[in-house]
Amino acid sequence: MAPPAPDLTAAPDLFTIGVEEEFLLLHPETGESLPVAAQVLAALPAPDREQSRKEFRHSMVEMVTPVCADLAELRAQLLTLRLAAGRAAREAGAQLVSVGATPVMERHRSVPDEPRYHTISRRFGPVAHDPAVCGCHVHVGVPDRELAVQVCNHLRPWLPVVQAITANSPLYDGCDTGHASWRSMQFDRWPSAGPTPHFEDADDYDSTVRQLVAAGIMLDPAMVYWYARPSAAYPTVEVRVGDACPTVDDTVLVAALVRGLVATSVEQVRAGVPAPQLRDCLVAAAHWRAAHEGLGGHLVDLRSGGQKPAWDLVEELFTAVTPALVRHDDLAYVRGQLDRLHEEGNGATRQRRVLTESDGDIRAVLDHLAAQTTAR
Repeated sequence: MAPPAPDLTAAPDLFTIGVEEEFLLLHPETGESLPVAAQVLAALPAPDREQSRKEFRHSMVEMVTPVCADLAELRAQLLTLRLAAGRAAREAGAQLVSVGATPVMERHRSVPDEPRYHTISRRFGPVAHDPAVCGCHVHVGVPDRELAVQVCNHLRPWLPVVQAITANSPLYDGCDTGHASWRSMQFDRWPSAGPTPHFEDADDYDSTVRQLVAAGIMLDPAMVYWYARPSAAYPTVEVRVGDACPTVDDTVLVAALVRGLVATSVEQVRAGVPAPQLRDCLVAAAHWRAAHEGLGGHLVDLRSGGQKPAWDLVEELFTAVTPALVRHDDLAYVRGQLDRLHEEGNGATRQRRVLTESDGDIRAVLDHLAAQTTAR
């Protein structure tokens, strides 16, 4: 007998939230990536070390918040972890910097001495030895896996806008790449990365992942690097499209918008609203445009197929998730942070402003980023 269909109406009214943030460890004088992650993790106080993760580069650390119920709790957790990691980095002779891609240079590209990392290195070759990239991964509690797959379908039109908001990696090899998010360009070289495909249901998702593993594209389901996915480790929808954000408030803003999008998508699934049927090539094009332009130009509106100023689409996203923001008591915070972002620009815009004002001094940009990373 076939198992009963999952009850898609059983979603909670309020959604938990958590964030994983990846950081670079940079030389305070040269800006070069430093392979001191092991020292930094060892120097963390025990409670903060439990919230840390070893990453794929010796110059990276990841800090993971506990499950949070509201933005105030999330903000406090993010700040605590950033401050602890910043202190540990200084003890190891490095600066903790929240930036999407390696801005200057990374000489040491060997992977940590773990069997899985060595297997990835052998399988994927030079792609696995690119300079480090750092992302911001937002988890929103969706315990029903069938529902999580359907939510990912509904998120597809909006994720390029989220990507543009978070764009924070214009620099690479000491130069401005012309892209707001060079991390996106670099990360998309992985064959299991990119826009989330549309899936009919959880069985379709699982079958596709099994085929990709069998084809050698992934080692296992943990290597699903799509921009949104049912998490392989937690009962959540994980949105992983964004660069690491410069400040705590930048991260909390993105987390609030993602939670609003997930909650809105759950409502649409409950109401029987079908997800938009979008051609994968157009979705990929919209993400490329978002990575290139950030918030400084026009983005692709996947609902209409045309172009709009980036900030028009940001405001449309805000309007779409407003009921969910109200339910979570996030509306005033998000509105205020969007207004700040409109005035200051996203991370890429701020980096370029400092670069211009300092007559091209990348060291000034990195000092600015380090200060923002642990700003209270």
